[in-house]
Amino acid sequence: MLSPVDTAVICGLALLLFGPKKFPEIGRALGQGLGNFKKALTEAQDEVKTAIKTEEKPTPPPEEEHKAG
Repeated sequence: MLSPVDTAVICGLALLLFGPKKFPEIGRALGQGLGNFKKALTEAQDEVKTAIKTEEKPTPPPEEEHKAG
């Protein structure tokens, strides 16, 4: 995990590299990308949970045919 000092240094370097006009655009794009990633991750987890639940349902044993004889 990054400390607040590390985050401030990274933001400062990004501001110097990209300038004040591009900085908000980059932050917005980064935020949207992280949001999309989180949404996709949640959807994938839900699919896995659903698949596990459907596999856990016990299937009734097949009925054996009784031979009279």
